[in-house]
Amino acid sequence: MQAQHVTQMQFLSDKSVAKRYEISRQSVWRWTQEGKIPRPVKLTNGSTRWKLTDLEQWEAQREVQA
Repeated sequence: MQAQHVTQMQFLSDKSVAKRYEISRQSVWRWTQEGKIPRPVKLTNGSTRWKLTDLEQWEAQREVQA
């Protein structure tokens, strides 16, 4: 019998995204509106989060472009 690996998706709040990029929470939302960072996912009313995998992929693309 093979072991199955279940990957738990990680989500970041606007506060966590702001900390990750050393910007303000307002900048996180502005960058989102401007299409500079991946769009967040609305999990529930009042709970919008960014997928960590989306942000990591975006970061990797930016490194290639640099």
